[in-house]
Amino acid sequence: MIIPLPDTTTRQILSTLLDAQEHYTLTTGRVLTLIVSAAEEDNVDAILSAVRDASHEHPSRVLMVISGDTEAPTGLDAELRVGGEAGASEMVVMRLHGALADEAEAVVTPLLLPDTPIVAWWPARTPESPADDPIGSIAQRRITDTSRLHASRDEVRTALSTLRTGYTPGDSDMVWAGLTLWRGIVASALDRQPFEPIESVDVSGPATSAAPDIAAGWLADRLGVAVRRTIDDDDNPEWFPVRRIKFHRRNNPVTVEVHDAHTVRVAMPGSPEWFVAMSRRSVAEVLSEELRHLEADTPYAKALRALTRVNYC
Repeated sequence: MIIPLPDTTTRQILSTLLDAQEHYTLTTGRVLTLIVSAAEEDNVDAILSAVRDASHEHPSRVLMVISGDTEAPTGLDAELRVGGEAGASEMVVMRLHGALADEAEAVVTPLLLPDTPIVAWWPARTPESPADDPIGSIAQRRITDTSRLHASRDEVRTALSTLRTGYTPGDSDMVWAGLTLWRGIVASALDRQPFEPIESVDVSGPATSAAPDIAAGWLADRLGVAVRRTIDDDDNPEWFPVRRIKFHRRNNPVTVEVHDAHTVRVAMPGSPEWFVAMSRRSVAEVLSEELRHLEADTPYAKALRALTRVNYC
């Protein structure tokens, strides 16, 4: 159910929320407040769909703030989504106009759930320092999403530099959660005999994707060897973005590479090839994983720091 609240106030929104809880929402307790920061040009429906799907694992109060034209007359338009429109959550979509467009923190503060964690998500932009952003400053966990970038190589490198230099404990990026299954496959591939020291690593992927870079940073941190990031010209969006990784060893190099849109191939001389099912995960799946961990993500922080040790070709 969608309840429109044009030209409203936070007091009216809160009153409508309380009324909806009595008549329309599920009895499941809310485990956190998720603040989604967006702009008018963003695909709001796709963002809300991902949040709704993720809510079945993480029932939340979702506060989506959409910053509009700062030159327009000042006002607040909202809609409350409950029931089937919101999954297991309750959603408040707020469009801020005029002077309110830069006051998202003041608008959401009266609507926060008491005594629950606050998570901020920027699905379409990356603040220079998420912890210093007005919304990020009130959140314990701050999620950006550089996986959305399909831009030039320089723009991707700039975004990664922003993540690294602006990092504060509690920050995360959906690229990192998107690598979770792949990291498990890589660890399993190296856990097979014969065991040999790794001398260097090559990581290949599209120039427009940040995932191979963060994967390379993770390996540089964990292995302490030279890691080279190379470019794969095939930019098929259906394939996993880390196209190929090769662990150079004296006698038995190990290769982990994308076989097709749903399979990864692992090869080592003298051993049968093996194939592992793995596809690109949806935004909802990655968001669900991010919301499972509200503490500081130390491995992610170390992967960002190690980006300075990655060699680019």
